[in-house]
Amino acid sequence: METCHILVVEDDPDINRLLCTVLGNEGYDCRAAFSGSEAELWATQYNYDLVLLDLMLPGLTGEEFIQKMRKKRTMPIIVLSAKAGLEDRVNVLRLGADDFIPKPFDNAEVLARVEAQLRRYKEFSGGGGEGGVLTHGALTLDREAVSVTADGKPVNLTAREFEILALLMAHPKKVFTREQLYEQVWGGEYMGDDNTVNVHISNLRSKLNKASKGDYIKTVWGIGFKMAD
Repeated sequence: METCHILVVEDDPDINRLLCTVLGNEGYDCRAAFSGSEAELWATQYNYDLVLLDLMLPGLTGEEFIQKMRKKRTMPIIVLSAKAGLEDRVNVLRLGADDFIPKPFDNAEVLARVEAQLRRYKEFSGGGGEGGVLTHGALTLDREAVSVTADGKPVNLTAREFEILALLMAHPKKVFTREQLYEQVWGGEYMGDDNTVNVHISNLRSKLNKASKGDYIKTVWGIGFKMAD
């Protein structure tokens, strides 16, 4: 099996070492970074399969790192932070993080979340799933090229946003509940927290709307989401 490369961004040397050890014991190749600026340097020079990211960092903050990365990289970013308030969680998801684990964390949970994110990312980046090119009205999604256009204009999506849109476009008549979207796109068990799905849908709608005015994703009140007719 191909080795997965993980960038661990944490300024506390003990926590960084612990995460690298826990991941390394499971066969992952880890690189430690102790500031946001160092993380940006490594992430620009090399392609990582996943980033574990603290928010309160010297140099570049975790939030700034996510913003910069999302302009050029789609790998999953899991935030590990003591800033675990609802507003903080929603904010990092809006910026483009894929998951959030509050500190203090459980090692087994970190491993499970990493595994789930990598599994979904490999499927998505490998062009897995039904149909190479999907179209719906003015939207075109190409799984192999990992690209989306609206009215011919490119739309830059994160890995998770791309996967949500691909799922909805592959089944345009189907209404997906938040639970179904979470379990299929994130690959983990849904814990009843609507915010993760809602924030990603909101980001996706906003990006599609900027490229081409129109209602692409319909909210079916009390149930979930589907492609607009």
